[in-house]
Amino acid sequence: MSEQTMLPALVEHDGSAASVLERISGDRPALRRRLVERGAVLLRGFDIGGVDGFAEVVRAFSGDDPLTYAERSSPRHSIKGDIYTSTDYPPAEEIFLHNENSYQAVWPRTLFFHCLREPLTEGATPLADIREIWRLVDPSVREEFTRRRWRVVRNFHPGFGVPWREVFGTADRAQIEQYCRERGMQAEWLGRDSMRTTAVREAVHTHPVSGEPVWFNHTTFFHVSTLSTEVREGLLGIFDEADLPTNTYFGDGGRIPDDVMEHLRACYRQASRRFDWRQGDVLVVDNMAAAHGREPFTGPRRIAVAMAEPSTAANTATTATAATKAPAEVRLPQPAPVTG
Repeated sequence: MSEQTMLPALVEHDGSAASVLERISGDRPALRRRLVERGAVLLRGFDIGGVDGFAEVVRAFSGDDPLTYAERSSPRHSIKGDIYTSTDYPPAEEIFLHNENSYQAVWPRTLFFHCLREPLTEGATPLADIREIWRLVDPSVREEFTRRRWRVVRNFHPGFGVPWREVFGTADRAQIEQYCRERGMQAEWLGRDSMRTTAVREAVHTHPVSGEPVWFNHTTFFHVSTLSTEVREGLLGIFDEADLPTNTYFGDGGRIPDDVMEHLRACYRQASRRFDWRQGDVLVVDNMAAAHGREPFTGPRRIAVAMAEPSTAANTATTATAATKAPAEVRLPQPAPVTG
């Protein structure tokens, strides 16, 4: 296993008097390089100082204030200001690997996770290098997604999932329509209180620092086949496919074959690495180098989350030629299909 795939890079407090902020200030260029090289950095053994101290870590590492969680797709709530809980899903549910907000026109470049209370069992935040995933994806699949792109369809139904007013932070329909237009999304109002959004995005991007191709999209995460059998069958028993809360397609609207989705899930699984949380840990993730997820867990797991450094698709979309041309020394292993 190469060092690059051994996520995350561990930075431990060495017992000196240096605080976490002093360590970041003194080593920031080196820490930022490690973040790009390894995709994630784990700060361990430091006295963070609770939620307020965590916000200062975000500012020191990123050079900016935490971002507001906008156009959200999962339930979470603010702990304080723009410091949020991790996704408020039941402990028994897995959250599949994904890159934060890769379905949006603007996404955070850097993610921060702070372990306020570690779980009793499991509960890791697995990571996967999306440069490695790009290498694992079959070249013909890469070419098709680069050429056709991918489409995300989200339906907002009254009393089901995150309400559209909460997703967009307003009940003003004209304001929401303008927001969608500005971000390359189509908004449709369905019935009295339902809406649908559709967006077509790039599947492969170029890392803005390293220049490497990365598999950066929500195609797998949002596809109905990635849900557990019980949840998938339950949703399809309530909604027609076109009305599912989320689903993905090729950018031209074509269905993605089941074997392609199985292959993509297998690539994420093969690239996945894990570590066990310790109370006080801070995990910094380069959102355009590493995907993250969540294991099921037992016990009172509590992880604070912040996002920083807004990025856009400008100058990161990869052309079909670049996306399909693997470096000569890289072999593309074909992992066995794994269903989600």
